[in-house]
Amino acid sequence: MNQKIDTGHEGLPPVTKLLLEMGPLALFFVANSRPEYFTPLIGPLLPAQMSADHVGIFSATAVFMVATVVALCVNYVLERRVPIMPLVSGVVVVGFGAMTLWLNDDLFIKLKPTIVNSLFGGILLGGLFLFNKPLLPIIFGSVFQLDAEGWRKLTFRWGVFFLGLAALNEIIWRTQSTDFWVSFKVFGMMPITMIFALAQTPLILKHSPQEQAKS
Repeated sequence: MNQKIDTGHEGLPPVTKLLLEMGPLALFFVANSRPEYFTPLIGPLLPAQMSADHVGIFSATAVFMVATVVALCVNYVLERRVPIMPLVSGVVVVGFGAMTLWLNDDLFIKLKPTIVNSLFGGILLGGLFLFNKPLLPIIFGSVFQLDAEGWRKLTFRWGVFFLGLAALNEIIWRTQSTDFWVSFKVFGMMPITMIFALAQTPLILKHSPQEQAKS
């Protein structure tokens, strides 16, 4: 049985989508390394009193919040919609970022990847095992075809992957320095995700109706 998920949108060009996803993360990294470039702009968002050790991560958090909201707005202007995954991630960024700055504690921004990845992993696996429904197309907003077995396998793999990312984030922030965690978040999580996504290509081709018709 072939199942096609069509969101009714062709989506943004890959380069634009990458810029909207990586732009806030790049600013997060730069603001953590060079907070003095950003504090004149985001000063009102920062805690009134904070230790020198937290200037970088707090500045990065404030910049990340603003940049994430801007990226979501740009996405909406270009597509007249905001995909579920960036929207949920953005809500968590703003919520946990606000708690980080309000409570003067960087724990909350470090927990953000754990919360988001656990949420997506739980939703995917829960939908698969509790309701026998692959929810992956809804989360990713994908427009392509797979047979029923392909959707189940791909949903299971991504669900496990998200939970693995959540566990990895917990290990990194609990055992490494804040600067190392920031670098990992920017230069580690995205490449790992891209490599995992590319590794699913054989599965997608195997269960694609177009490829099956050729064989």
